[in-house]
Amino acid sequence: MDRLSPLQTDRITGTNGRFGTYTWEEVQKHTKSGDQWIVVERKVYNVSQWVKRHPGGLRIIGHYAGEDATEAFTAFHPDLQLVRKYMKPLLIGELEASEPSQDCQKNAALVEDFRALREHLEAEGCFKNQPLFFLLHLGHILLLEAIALMLVWCFGTGWINTAIVAVLMATAQSQAGWLQHDFGHLSVCKTSRWNHLVHKFVIGHLKGASAGWWNHRHFQHHAKPNVFKKDPDVNMLNAFVVGKVQPVEYGVKKIKHLPYNHQHKYFFFVGPPLLIPVYFQFQIFHNMILHGLWVDLAWCISYYVRYFLCYTQFYGVFWAVILFNFVRFMESHWFVWVTQMSHIPMNIDYEKHQDWLSMQLVATCNIEQSPFNDWFSGHLNFQIEHHLFPTMPRHNYWRAAPHVRALCDKYGVKYQEKTLYGAFADIIRSLEKSGELWLDAYLNK
Repeated sequence: MDRLSPLQTDRITGTNGRFGTYTWEEVQKHTKSGDQWIVVERKVYNVSQWVKRHPGGLRIIGHYAGEDATEAFTAFHPDLQLVRKYMKPLLIGELEASEPSQDCQKNAALVEDFRALREHLEAEGCFKNQPLFFLLHLGHILLLEAIALMLVWCFGTGWINTAIVAVLMATAQSQAGWLQHDFGHLSVCKTSRWNHLVHKFVIGHLKGASAGWWNHRHFQHHAKPNVFKKDPDVNMLNAFVVGKVQPVEYGVKKIKHLPYNHQHKYFFFVGPPLLIPVYFQFQIFHNMILHGLWVDLAWCISYYVRYFLCYTQFYGVFWAVILFNFVRFMESHWFVWVTQMSHIPMNIDYEKHQDWLSMQLVATCNIEQSPFNDWFSGHLNFQIEHHLFPTMPRHNYWRAAPHVRALCDKYGVKYQEKTLYGAFADIIRSLEKSGELWLDAYLNK
């Protein structure tokens, strides 16, 4: 390898031996694995090695390589001062004074107004949690599980009683899913450390899943929602084609793993029933073993030990396994319809390098508020506010929503809100439309 000249060395380390100044053109050259730079608050960081130790997973930083990551950095970290300390050793310079703060010709006024909105919401206390809210939520999950076990204890294992028990257990599992989501986003406890610890307990002991696996998937989704090759939630494993771009792309290339023009029909048999009991179940254990997540595995095993100790004494091993999978089957339907109603019908495309507000709004929509919708969806009916402010406690989304809507109106950014039924129906309509686009391209292009 050629040695750097003194001039090149100064360019990299700066004349003071610490850092230099860079243009966006130079920053954008460092986007590949093993050579990744990001910009945060006009400072340039070399994160090439740090990505492997990043608590949110290595891919999330990689998705912002060569870009301004300021808005994502602010959105994901509740304690910015602490994170800045960890980032100091990675600092290699800053943008040249003549360079704009935003890359890719983003609207600087919109970015600044969104930053001001966040500061306003912080001043109003929208990022402060109510511990009683989460304690009551945890309490009602434990109560549902206790009632289910008591019903078996008192009334036996008849079909009707077992059906009631399964519904109660599936409800507890779904609600525990929303609760682990809160801890995973660091929106409950005052410190990240306690959020991470309780997250492992809730997702591991109450649900039998892995915090590390969830972090790896879910933070990528938030960082680049509905962006192909960056959001794992739109990786449909060739079972579906989604959006308007992918169907045409597959059609032109004559890719036909399944009859996609019928995907809105087979979705009912492939999507909701199988995601959790088959795909997620395999992926969770594979991920824990492959990456050595032994603490997660221990918490996960504790869930299975607790479940089988409680239910095999009544049902035996075989029927306890059947009950377990039936509960997962029902939970999977709940999970899929709630999580996809705000994303699948929205824009799904390759990277467009939009500002944070615009990127989140084209990929998300809200469902109208009601006490039932709030509980049923774990407040993910406020999907827009959740994506814009992922560390905000969910009981405060309703307070942020009018301010977000006003900012969207100011800049002509579409803010969508639907009924629950309309959102469910849009999943099927969007799959049908994508299937038609695929068929037309497959036959005619």
